[in-house]
Amino acid sequence: MMNSKAKNLAKANPKSAARKPVVGVIMGSSSDLAIMRDACEVLESFGIGADVAVVSAHRTPERMLDYAKSARARGLKVIVAGAGGAAHLPGMVASLTTLPVIGVPIKSSNSIDGWDSVLSILQMPAGIPVATVALNGARNAGILAAAILGTSDARVARRLEAYKDELKRKVEQMNAELL
Repeated sequence: MMNSKAKNLAKANPKSAARKPVVGVIMGSSSDLAIMRDACEVLESFGIGADVAVVSAHRTPERMLDYAKSARARGLKVIVAGAGGAAHLPGMVASLTTLPVIGVPIKSSNSIDGWDSVLSILQMPAGIPVATVALNGARNAGILAAAILGTSDARVARRLEAYKDELKRKVEQMNAELL
């Protein structure tokens, strides 16, 4: 299900391509890969395999339907969906699966400074939740996906703990350098 840009990302991260994907990283257009790459890199750093694909809610609705409905059967446990403009992809996918969906609003060339994407993903109707990160916040989406997986995977939980310890160490170093 990968386009050529996504295949290039997988080639750049062969370890991730070899792991069984448990996180779907989807986007409405290949131009979104510049942002969504951050989620892929975070997942790779935690040793989590990802299925990377372009799945447009508007241009390929049948593909989106198939992707969302088959996600659990394919072994996915979380879906990170990035979209710009009208940004219907995360919400539509969430309406079709019981897996957690994390929406990444993307400031695209046709967006209203990104606000259209943020509000489209954020303002979901009751019963169809989408966890929403900041505009272009794919890195945090990858971390949140890892945290969700870490609730039942001790290996991922340990890697998250080490990551947070490193963040703490960096802040302590910043403070030491202020003196």
